[in-house]
Amino acid sequence: MASKLTVSVLIPVYNERHTIERVIERVRSVGVNTQVVLVDDCSSDGTRDILRRIADTDKSLVIRFHEVNRGKGAAIRTALAEATGEVTIIQDADMEYDPVEYPALLAPIENGVADVVYGSRFLGGPHRVLFFWHQLGNQVLTLLSNVMTNLNLTDMETGYKMFRTDVLKAMRLTSDRFGFEPEVTARVAQMRCRVYELPISYWGREYDEGKKITWRDGVAALWHIFQFNILDRMPAVERGPQEAAWQGTSNRIDLSR
Repeated sequence: MASKLTVSVLIPVYNERHTIERVIERVRSVGVNTQVVLVDDCSSDGTRDILRRIADTDKSLVIRFHEVNRGKGAAIRTALAEATGEVTIIQDADMEYDPVEYPALLAPIENGVADVVYGSRFLGGPHRVLFFWHQLGNQVLTLLSNVMTNLNLTDMETGYKMFRTDVLKAMRLTSDRFGFEPEVTARVAQMRCRVYELPISYWGREYDEGKKITWRDGVAALWHIFQFNILDRMPAVERGPQEAAWQGTSNRIDLSR
């Protein structure tokens, strides 16, 4: 049975002219009601021209442009301001994550048992075999994040994170670049959200195919884990909507518990 919920798909875009149109097509083909919001983060490879052309012909898409490169986290915040669906997911524009996973990720939220769902690349789903050191780095960062948050995630850095939109909008998010992943995970823990984790497929890219994250981002993530769990915690008064009525279930969810 098709979901009655609308999923706001937030797509931060930077230099993805080879994949951006395919990503939009894939998102629209999954059989889920979607609102698609794209934010171009000052691409320099022709992606902006493609998006301007699409914007002229397809008014169902929400497309915004940054005039300077600000980073993934900043693009997500710009997109989140436009989100109107009951549920929100982050979708990278590089085809590493397949929107065919949406219905499975949506199910725990729609059934009223989760506020946030992480899609894990390390729980047995099909994946392209690539970089050992990247996987080891992800596992180390996840372990350190878990120590700080007391969550037992297997993939903190996953690009597939799905949220109740009211929960995500209640978070104080400030990271402009790839620090978004440890920051939002810290906020999830501090708001005491109900979190589920499901296996997903992962089709990783080589650097010559356009992969952007580097070891420097991994080092920065160490700082972000410490920063957002120790130095910059959300105080109790900011822990999300009180007595929020969830439209996907008859239950009422209190995030202040």
